[in-house]
Amino acid sequence: MGYQPLSLFAPSGRFGSPQEFAAFIDACHMAGIGVILDWVPGHFPSDPHGLARFDGTALYEYAHPFEGYHQDWNTYIYNLGRREVHGFMLASALHWLRDFHIDGLRVDAVASMIYRNYSRREGEWIPNHLGGQENLEAVAFLQHLNQVVQDEVPGAIVIAEESTAWPGVTAPVEQHGLGFSYKWNMGWMHDSLSYMSHDPLYRRYHHDQLTFGLIYAFNERFMLPISHDEVVHGKGSLLDKMPGDDWQRFANLRAYLSFMWLHPGKKLLFMGCEFAQGREWSHDRELDWWLLQEAPNAGIRHLVGDLNALYRSHPALHALDCEADGFQWVIGDDSHNSVFAWWRRDRHGREALAVANMTPQRLGGYRIGVPSAGSWQERFNSDAACYGGSNEGNGGGLQTEAVAAHGERQSLVLTLPPLGVILLMPFALGD
Repeated sequence: MGYQPLSLFAPSGRFGSPQEFAAFIDACHMAGIGVILDWVPGHFPSDPHGLARFDGTALYEYAHPFEGYHQDWNTYIYNLGRREVHGFMLASALHWLRDFHIDGLRVDAVASMIYRNYSRREGEWIPNHLGGQENLEAVAFLQHLNQVVQDEVPGAIVIAEESTAWPGVTAPVEQHGLGFSYKWNMGWMHDSLSYMSHDPLYRRYHHDQLTFGLIYAFNERFMLPISHDEVVHGKGSLLDKMPGDDWQRFANLRAYLSFMWLHPGKKLLFMGCEFAQGREWSHDRELDWWLLQEAPNAGIRHLVGDLNALYRSHPALHALDCEADGFQWVIGDDSHNSVFAWWRRDRHGREALAVANMTPQRLGGYRIGVPSAGSWQERFNSDAACYGGSNEGNGGGLQTEAVAAHGERQSLVLTLPPLGVILLMPFALGD
């Protein structure tokens, strides 16, 4: 699956020369597409034609198997405390960023690097010189990596796939953090997918699975990941996780993707999810591209495209993705109706109101307070007919009423579509 590379400097020759790879990256950039490389400094294969026992000794890896052998993946662990290995890995990162103009690195399996006892039983790991479980050499390497990237390749991002509660993964190194640009929010992913897998009839009992993530959402600079790990090894496709008949499954998926795009945090979606691939992903076959001829799948693809355009064009949805000022709950406790409502804002006070109804019942007459009187535009509706929905909603916009609600002097009376998410903006913003 590409996570155990033998060479840290060479793109695969199966697809062309290094010059052709560089040309591909340039072509992506000309098309407005950034490229992030999955970069693996945590471990490497034991194949004899790679770095393993390179000169007959543990040259790149730790010598002791309790430090140098990863039993889960049958791989060796880089000895990042050795200056030569440390420098070798930094050179690899800079090679991709500077020579090939890669826009960012996603660092795989950071948790396995920073804990000496990662996936090891008691008595099968060696503490650091202070007696602790932290891999201090790996921590120092990651801090140095992020500092060097900032200095040498301004604008490049480095993303941590880190699955524990290690503090300060995205905090600056000067504040004793690891210095990453972003961290995968694995907790949000697991909680939200668990919520969506429940029959809507019982979602009221799991309401907190969609609200809990906002308790810690701004402790780090988070990325919301739907990754390969969620659609392989018997877990089924993203569509497979959605309950109900075919209409409800697609409506649930539209609602989930919309909730994700309007939630604080950057977005990551694995291939095939953008058009509701039905089968579990496999590296042995291509995606089921023929599904794009099916109306429900084409609707999902249309929805994702519109969400991307919406996200890019409205700063309220992205400018403060990683800051508490960019988010505020309006309704986070209506578990009875499985309804959620929240504000997204930018630094200039521009705001957007997102409302989600996670049941298959249309809810009419739902009142929500808003800060400004006048016309409000329904800028997005995941239940729109063009996406395969039932076209329930608010006719593209509506007027406020002089009725106080949620601490505001005026309010909107909304129709909430079934298994739908809508986004409303004051007319001047949405126009």
